[in-house]
Amino acid sequence: MGKTIRLTMAQAVAHFLKKQMTVVDGKKVQIFGGVWAIFGHGNVAGIGEALYQVRDELTTYRAHNEQGMAHAAIAYAKANFRTRFMACTTSIGPGALNMVTAAGVAHVNRIPVLFLPGDVFANRAPDPVLQQIEDFGDGTVSANDAFRPVSRYFDRITRPEQIISALKRAMQVLTDPVDCGPVTLSLCQDVQAEAYDYPESLFTEKVWTTRRPQPDADELANAIALIKASQKPVIVAGGGVLYSQATKELAAFADAHGLPVVVTQAGKSSIDDTHPLALGSVGVTGTSAANAIAEETDLVIAVGTRCQDFTTGSWALFKNDNLRMIGLNIAAYDAVKHDSYPVVADAREGLKALSSGLSGWKASAALTEKATAEKKIWMEAAAKAMATTNAALPSDAQVIGAVARTIGGDNTTVLCAAGGLPGELHKLWPATVPGSYHMEYGFSCMGYELAGGLGAKMAHPERDVVVMVGDGSYMMMNSEIATSVMLGLKLNIVLLDNRGYGCINRLQMGTGGANFNNLLKDSYHEVMPEIDFRAHAESMGAIAVKVGSIAELEQAIIDSKKNDRTSVFVIDTDPLITTEAGGHWWDVAVPEVSPREEVNKARKGYVEARAAQRIG
Repeated sequence: MGKTIRLTMAQAVAHFLKKQMTVVDGKKVQIFGGVWAIFGHGNVAGIGEALYQVRDELTTYRAHNEQGMAHAAIAYAKANFRTRFMACTTSIGPGALNMVTAAGVAHVNRIPVLFLPGDVFANRAPDPVLQQIEDFGDGTVSANDAFRPVSRYFDRITRPEQIISALKRAMQVLTDPVDCGPVTLSLCQDVQAEAYDYPESLFTEKVWTTRRPQPDADELANAIALIKASQKPVIVAGGGVLYSQATKELAAFADAHGLPVVVTQAGKSSIDDTHPLALGSVGVTGTSAANAIAEETDLVIAVGTRCQDFTTGSWALFKNDNLRMIGLNIAAYDAVKHDSYPVVADAREGLKALSSGLSGWKASAALTEKATAEKKIWMEAAAKAMATTNAALPSDAQVIGAVARTIGGDNTTVLCAAGGLPGELHKLWPATVPGSYHMEYGFSCMGYELAGGLGAKMAHPERDVVVMVGDGSYMMMNSEIATSVMLGLKLNIVLLDNRGYGCINRLQMGTGGANFNNLLKDSYHEVMPEIDFRAHAESMGAIAVKVGSIAELEQAIIDSKKNDRTSVFVIDTDPLITTEAGGHWWDVAVPEVSPREEVNKARKGYVEARAAQRIG
C-alpha cells in the first residue's frame, strides 16, 4: 500500500492545499494564495485547528463577512488571470449561506475558488445541530445544498477517506480552462475531526500548469476561409483573452490583418485603449466607435467571450443581414453560441494559428479608415464627458475623469461591479495594461467592490487599486475596509453618493416607470437618512475626506498619495446624468398594458426595438 500518515480529514485538507503549486513568470509558487476563514462551531475545531498547524506555510486570513471574504478570493483569482486562487471556510448555516451569492459570482465569471463550508454531523447524533436546516422530506439535505447550482463541482464529505478523491477532482476543476469555476467541498463537522491513514503520496508536491488546446484543423480552415471572404470583420475580445494571457497575440493579430478590436466588460484591458485599432467597449455600454463598426460588420470574430446580452445589445446590435460569427473559445459551449462557426481552442494558440493561416491577408483599407474616423469622434465625446466641471453635483463621468487624471496610469487597477459606474467605466476608463481594468459584470453583484478591491490588492500589492463604488453598493457591504487596514493593504476608494440606486432609477424612468423605491427620496420614509460616509469609513480605520467639487477631489487624491493606509473620497453626484454618446438598446421587458401613458409609450418603443433582435 505504501507509506501512510494518520491525520484528521481537516488536517489532510490543509496539508494537501499547501503542496499544490504552479509556475508564474518562471517561478514556482503555491497555487493557493491563502485561506479566508471565519470560524464557528462547524469548522473551528476541525479545519480551524488544521489551518493553525500549517499557518507558517499557508496563510489564513480573517475577514468580517463571509460573502466579503469570498469576493476577495474571487478578485484575487481574477487579478491573477486564474493562475492562482484561494480557499474560503465557514461554519454551517448562515456562515455558509453567506457565501452562496459569491459562488454565483465565481460561477458566472468562470473564476476558480474553493469553498470549504462546515456541514451537519454525518453521524446525526446531535440531530438537529445548532444552525442546521431541516428538510421535512429529505434527511440528507443541508443548507450547503444551495451551493449545488452555483458550483462547478460539489461534494459532501461524510467519511474521512472520501476527501482523497474529492481534493483531486477539485484541483482538476479549479485548474481546467474549460470547467474552471467554484468548487464546494461540504465538510461534515464530525468528519473533519475523524482520523484516517492517508497515503503519503496525497501530500507530494504537485505543479499545475495551463492547458492550451490547439484548434481542430477543419474548424481552423473554415474560420480562415470565412475571414478571407468577409468585407467588414471585427474582433470582439472577451475575458478569455486575459485568462489565456493572449494580449500580445491579440494586438499582433489585429495589426497584421488590419482588424478593429472591440471589448466586452471582461475583455477590457485585453488591448491597450490607445492602440489605433482599439475602439473600446461594445454593446449596451459601448462606445459610439465600437458600436458603429459592430452594427455594419459581416463577421464577428468572438475571442474568449460568452456573448452576454450587454455585449450583443440583446442580440440587436449586429444589423448586417449577412452576419456570420466565429467563436474562438476554449469552451465548446460558448464557441457555438448563436450558430457561430466554432474554433475550440486556447485563445492564444487559436489567434496564432489563425494569423498564420491568414498570412499576407489584410482587411480593406476602407474598414481601417472608418474605424479611425469613428474612434476620433468617440475620443472627442469621451473627453467632453470627462472634462472638469464646477457643477455642484458632477456626473459619474466627470468623477471618472478626475480619477483618471490624478491616479490613472499603467500602475493603476480600477475596480467596480454594479450600478451606473460599470457602464461609464466600460466606455471611458483608459485601460492600457492587461488587468488594469477589473470589472465584475457577469453577475453585477452589488457589494463586490470593496472586498474585490482587497483581493486585487492582495494579488498585486505593488499596484494602486482604485475602487469606484456608489452609495448603494457601499451600504450593502463595506466591512472589508477594516480588513484592508488590518492587513496593511492600501485601497483608494472613490465613493459616489447619489442618494440611492441611481442606475436602476434611470432604467425605471427609461421603461416608463414612475420614480419609485430607488432613490431614497422616492422610497417610503419617515425621515430622510443622512449618512456620514466619511465618518463611517474613518470608524473602520481608513483616512477619509468629503469633497465638494471635482477640483477638491483631484487635490484630495493627490494629497492621499502620502497616506499609509486605505483612503476614502466621498463626493455627491447627480443620479440622472450619463454619457450621451455611445450605448445601445437593452432588452428590459415593459408591461403590455398599464393605466399610465408613460408605460404605454415605452412599450411601443420596446416592441419596435425588439424587431431588430436576432432570435436564436
